[in-house]
Order: sequence, then structure tokens, then C-alpha cells
Amino acid sequence: MTAQRLHVISACSLVALIALCLAWELWLAPLRPGGSWLVLKVLPLLAPLFGILRRKLYTYQWASMLILAYFTEGVVRGYTEAGLPAVVARVEIALSLLFFLSVVAYVRASARERVAANAGKSAEA
Repeated sequence: MTAQRLHVISACSLVALIALCLAWELWLAPLRPGGSWLVLKVLPLLAPLFGILRRKLYTYQWASMLILAYFTEGVVRGYTEAGLPAVVARVEIALSLLFFLSVVAYVRASARERVAANAGKSAEA
């Protein structure tokens, strides 16, 4: 898969995860009726958003570690809650895995493309 396609997948999965977390804690299945302060868990996801959109390689690298916290939350809440909260938690698991895998693949693909571009430049010289 190309770096361009992986970038789109990672950006879309991050935006979808942000939207899911907002909806989860405000409307779908908040801990308390009317919403809870747990909605603030979206704030760390906003930190890498602009770096991901701008294809900053360093942001891809550290965001791959950040997303593991959301994966863990999804696993814990997916197996300790029932009904709609468990379903939403499983969607969080899927989105965080999709983001993680696409970010790791993007870093590898962009590194390969850079090596190929440098090899092409040195062959021209």
C-alpha cells in the first residue's frame, strides 16, 4: 500500500476516533446522564491531529504510542460493560487498531520511499 493511502487511512481513523469519543461520552453512553467529564479524553487525540494531517513523521511515531491508551480503554470497557457501551468500546478498539497499524505502515512506507528517492538522486549524480 502506498504512503498516500496509508496517510488517508490514519487521518480518517483518527478523526473517526475523536468523533466516536465525543459522541460516546456526550450522547451515546455517558457514565452519567447528560454527559461526563470523561469527554476530556478527546483532548490528547487533538494533539497529533494537525501533525498527522501535515504528514509529520515524528508525529506519526509518537501518536502510535498514544493510541495504545485508547486501545486499552476500549478493551477494559468492552469487557466490563454491557449493552451499547460495550459495542462503542469495541468500535474504539477497531478504530485504535486501524490507526495504529496504518501509522506503523505509513512510517515504514515513507521510509522506503525516501530511500528510493535518495537512491535515484545518487544514481543521477
